[in-house]
Amino acid sequence: MKILPGIIFSLLLLITGTDRIQAQAGDSSKFHIAVFLPLYLDSAYDASGNYRFDQNFPKYLNPGLEFYEGLEMAMDSLRKKMASLDVTVYDTRSSSKSIQQMLDEPGFSKMQLILGYVNAGDLRMLAAAAKNREIPFVNVNFPNDGGVTGDPEFVILNSTLRAHCESLYKFIQRNWATSNIYYVRRATQDDDRLRNYFAEIEKSTASVPLRMKLVILNNNQDLSQITASMDSNSKTIVLVGSLDENFGKAVCAKLQPFAKSYPMKILGMPTWDAVTDFNAPAYTDLEIYYTTAFYLNPADSLVSQIQQTYKTRFYSRPSDIVYRGYETTLHFGQLLELHKGHLDGSVGERKFKVFNDFDIQPVFTNALPGQVLTLQYLENKKLYFLKKVNGNVVAVY
Repeated sequence: MKILPGIIFSLLLLITGTDRIQAQAGDSSKFHIAVFLPLYLDSAYDASGNYRFDQNFPKYLNPGLEFYEGLEMAMDSLRKKMASLDVTVYDTRSSSKSIQQMLDEPGFSKMQLILGYVNAGDLRMLAAAAKNREIPFVNVNFPNDGGVTGDPEFVILNSTLRAHCESLYKFIQRNWATSNIYYVRRATQDDDRLRNYFAEIEKSTASVPLRMKLVILNNNQDLSQITASMDSNSKTIVLVGSLDENFGKAVCAKLQPFAKSYPMKILGMPTWDAVTDFNAPAYTDLEIYYTTAFYLNPADSLVSQIQQTYKTRFYSRPSDIVYRGYETTLHFGQLLELHKGHLDGSVGERKFKVFNDFDIQPVFTNALPGQVLTLQYLENKKLYFLKKVNGNVVAVY
């Protein structure tokens, strides 16, 4: 991949800016945000400041840099709003300084909000620091609690798999509770985990539990258990309980020959968002549904504006991570300023929507009757249902 001028600009700005981005000249009246990103600046440049990879650009540099590019555009927007914000960027892949050393720096003591594009190890360290300082830590990408419990400052923005399962179950309850519903899975440990989630949700539902017929597929087994009972006068609902994209695609392909003759809905996991070939003939006319925590409406004028700005500045199209960097910085930055640097219980306040309607709710432990509920963390519970036909998104719920 040839390096684009905009990418060089971003990397140089990070190098020469000593990891600091400020809305205005720093002073004590500003509100402070720490952003932790995997930038790999030390591996990208040698001690003399020369770029190591000539005309190439390693893919592992993309996530952190793209998030930073979105953050940079958000800061431009905040400057126009005369925001009193000071943002400090930390490179979690620095070879000269550990995350703990960054957290122990005197400058970190004034931080009032942490945003992080993290892995499980980063997550635990930042969550502990946030809890100790009693400031929110927003995990913007990792769809897992990473083993963090009992932390009211920890926010999971990219909803957990269990949250997706809860939304899928309720979606079917609202729309097709009386239809013929099939739950299709493989006989694997990964699929056991999903099935256990749905079993727990079924036990705790406040509504009438769904009557789902279990279908376990092995190897190239057909779907005759489903297709033999299809009725042209009633809907057939197929919920694919597996994160394996190839398995999901195989199930859809096996059902496709029946799509025109029998009304059918196929629902899958959030991993289906990465499937790019639902427009292939093997899936013609199928109604495919899946969930996502982040949806970019192509008709949104702000989406188009960022796309054009990014193209002008970086000579390419922005990725989803760029939009994530823009959205989280702008949304939570404005919330922090509104509450004068003390978000406390206001991190989930539904103001300053950018692209998505975040619905940040507390998650409690499952307690027996009479036991006290314990807050584990906060999580974005707003999930979008995308309906695809012939590879095109035809509806969003």
